[in-house]
Amino acid sequence: MSEARRLLVAELGRRPYGEVLELQRRLCRARQEGETTEDLLLLVEHDPVVTLGRGTRETSLPLSPEQIRARGVEVFDVERGGDVTFHGPGQLVGYPILDLSHHRQDLHWYLRTVEEALIVALGTLGIPGERSVGQTGVWTRGRKIASIGIHVKQWVTFHGFALNVSTELDYFDLIVPCGIAGVTMTSVQRELGSTAPADLAAAARDAVTEAFGRVFDRTPHPAMFEDWNFAAPRLPF
Repeated sequence: MSEARRLLVAELGRRPYGEVLELQRRLCRARQEGETTEDLLLLVEHDPVVTLGRGTRETSLPLSPEQIRARGVEVFDVERGGDVTFHGPGQLVGYPILDLSHHRQDLHWYLRTVEEALIVALGTLGIPGERSVGQTGVWTRGRKIASIGIHVKQWVTFHGFALNVSTELDYFDLIVPCGIAGVTMTSVQRELGSTAPADLAAAARDAVTEAFGRVFDRTPHPAMFEDWNFAAPRLPF
């Protein structure tokens, strides 16, 4: 297999948001500087956290950051595009570290392709995914199931998407998700109900991994992080 055609997939388990944010930044710099040459997809689950993108408006925060923190939820200002969103247990969060110079230098194309990957993955799980005109993310039957917010530096991507798998949806009441008034959030578990696979988290990871490989024309390949010192990571590839 040609090295340029692989998509390294790193399953990081459950990690605090701040650690993975710094990891993304390090990996983005490494890709820019040529220390790494392969596309990478980080898959992770976070402790409860609200992130404020560059487009966050006051109206998107019915509670102040201090009030949110008082409820045991972290708050981070980040460089990604988009409005406010929530990450937490039961959610599959993905951070693609891709060099768009080897794909297509077009941010609109990239956003639509990430959406397509999630729609394909949801289809594998038996859920009809759809877009909403003028909005970024993925819906099903009018309910929002996945959020997307990205940042790109020198055509290298980071930040990414959050797919609600078995997320406790009440957390979204802390914010106006993605700044969309009246939006109804849903999850894979809520949509599938009793038909959900026994190991829904694994089924969602597998579906997303396969779909990302397909739409970005890459072959998923596991990145082995078992011996990685997460606090001061060395690049394992």
